[in-house]
Amino acid sequence: MATTTALKPLTAFSYVTFDVVGTLIDFEGAIKDGLATIAAREGVDVDGEAALSVYRDARYEPGAGLFPDDLGRCYSRIAEAFGLPDTEEYRQLMIDTVGEAKPFPDSAEAMAKLKARYKLIAMTNARRWAFEKYAEKLGQPFWAGFTTDDTGCEKPDPDYFRQVFDYVAKDGGSKDDILHTAQSQYHDIGISRELGMTNAWIQRRHAQNGYGGTIEPKEFTEPDYHFHALIELALAAEDAFGA
Repeated sequence: MATTTALKPLTAFSYVTFDVVGTLIDFEGAIKDGLATIAAREGVDVDGEAALSVYRDARYEPGAGLFPDDLGRCYSRIAEAFGLPDTEEYRQLMIDTVGEAKPFPDSAEAMAKLKARYKLIAMTNARRWAFEKYAEKLGQPFWAGFTTDDTGCEKPDPDYFRQVFDYVAKDGGSKDDILHTAQSQYHDIGISRELGMTNAWIQRRHAQNGYGGTIEPKEFTEPDYHFHALIELALAAEDAFGA
C-alpha cells in the first residue's frame, strides 16, 4: 500500500532521516516478548496490547527516563497492572530485551536499497548504547546517527531536528533536501510538517487498532508519503530513479 500527497518527487532528496524505534526496530514486539517470558515464569496471563497501553502511559509520566533504560521503571507500572512481581531481575530483563529488539522483517533490505540512493541519517529517541545494537542488526546503513545522548533532547523537540539540519548544512545540504521517515505521528510526522520538511509515514500498525506503545497525537497529520512498510518506500524510490 502506498499513497502520496506530495508534489516533490523521491528523486529530489539527497538525505533520508529515520525514526528508528518503531519504524525500523520492532520495540513493541520486544516488549511483548519480554513480558511473555516473565508471565510464563510466574503463571500469569498478560494481554500484550493492554500492556502496551500501560507502557505508553508510563513513558509520558513526569520524570520518565531515556529509552530503553526507562523500561525498568515502566515495567513496575505494568507489573502492578497485571499482578507480576516487580523485581530488579525483571526490570533488567525488560531493559535487556528491548535493547536487543529485532528489526522488522523488511527493514534491513529496505535500508540497503535506500542507501544506494541517499545518505541515511538516524534520528532516534533511544540512547546510543541501544542504537549501536540496532544499527548493527540493520547492517550499518547510516551515514550519520543522532541519539538522545548526542542531542540532549527527545523528539518532538524542534531542537533535535535543528541539530540535524545544522549537520546536513555542513555537508552542503538543507532541510529541503531531506525526506523524514517515521511511524510516529506524535514524535515525527507532526513536528516535521511544522518545520517545513517533506515526510513519509510508515504506518507499521496499519492492521491493528490504536497507537500501541506510542503516544497518540493531539491531531492527525496527513503525511506527504504514506506506506504500510518501509520496503514500499524503497521500491518506490527505485521506480522513481528508474532502477
